[in-house]
Amino acid sequence: MTDKTLEMLTEKLDRLIDVVSRLAPPQPKPADLAAADCFVWSAEQAALEPVERVNRVDIGLIRGVERVRDILIDNTERFAKGLPANNVLLWGARGMGKSSLVKAVHASINATRPDDAAPLKLVEIHREDIDTLPRLMAQLKSAPYRFILFCDDLSFDHDDTSYKSLKAALEGGVEGRPANVIFYATSNRRHLLPRDMIDNERSTAINPGEAVEEKVSLSDRFGLWLGFHKCSQDDYLEMINAYAGYHGLDVDPEQLRAEALEWATTRGGRSGRVAWQFTQDLAGRLGRPLRD
Repeated sequence: MTDKTLEMLTEKLDRLIDVVSRLAPPQPKPADLAAADCFVWSAEQAALEPVERVNRVDIGLIRGVERVRDILIDNTERFAKGLPANNVLLWGARGMGKSSLVKAVHASINATRPDDAAPLKLVEIHREDIDTLPRLMAQLKSAPYRFILFCDDLSFDHDDTSYKSLKAALEGGVEGRPANVIFYATSNRRHLLPRDMIDNERSTAINPGEAVEEKVSLSDRFGLWLGFHKCSQDDYLEMINAYAGYHGLDVDPEQLRAEALEWATTRGGRSGRVAWQFTQDLAGRLGRPLRD
C-alpha cells in the first residue's frame, strides 16, 4: 500500500468518524441539583429537568388521612436525617390525596429542616420510564443530596415486564438501592398488578404458587403500605371547610354545606379531588382567585 493510498484511506476514515459522531446523541450535561428542590426525569435525554413551580397543596389542607400522613412524615424525616427508612407504596381509592401527600410532605420536611442541612430533593419518574430507573439511580448515588424518587399512578399491565426492572432496582440488585435514594409510589392497586393478571398466572402456570409469588413480590419491596380509603361525609365537608377558609371564600356555612353535598352527588362520590374541584368552581363563581 502506497503512502498516497494510506493517506486517502485515513482521510475517508476521519470523515466517516466525524459523520458518525454528529449522528450520535450528545452526552447529557450533569444536572445542576442546586437549581431546584424538585426535578422530573427525562428518560429520552437522560437528564433531570428542574421544576420551578411545583403543583402541590399545603399539608394542613389534606384531611381524612391523618394516620397515614403522620407515618409518611416520620419515615421521610428519618430518611432526610440519614437514618434507616422504607420505600413506600401509597395505594387505594382514587382522588384521596396520595400524590398530593407525597409532595406536601416533601415541602414540609424542607420547610422545617435545620439551616445547615441540605434540602431533600424530589425526583418524579414517569410510569413508562420505570425501566430506566437504574440509569437514574446511577446519576444520583454520588450526589451530595438525599432523593425521594416518586412515581405517580404506578401499575403494570398483562404484557408489561418492566416491573422486573423495578424489583431489581429497589432491593434485588447486586449493588442495591443507593443509601441516598428512597422510592415512593402511588397506585390504585395494592399489588400493582391487575387481579385478572394474577389469577391468569395461577390458572396457567405449572406451579401456580410460584408464579403468583413472582408477580406479587414486587409490592413486597415496599416496606410501608399506606392505604387510602373512601372518605366519609364528615371528612369530605371538613376538606371543603378547610379549602374555603384557606382561600378566603366567604360563604354562609349552611349554603356551603348544601352546595358541597350537591356537587358530590353529581360526581357520584366523595374524595379530596372532588372537594378541590368544588372549591375551584366556587372560587370561580365568586370571582375570587385561589392562593398559590
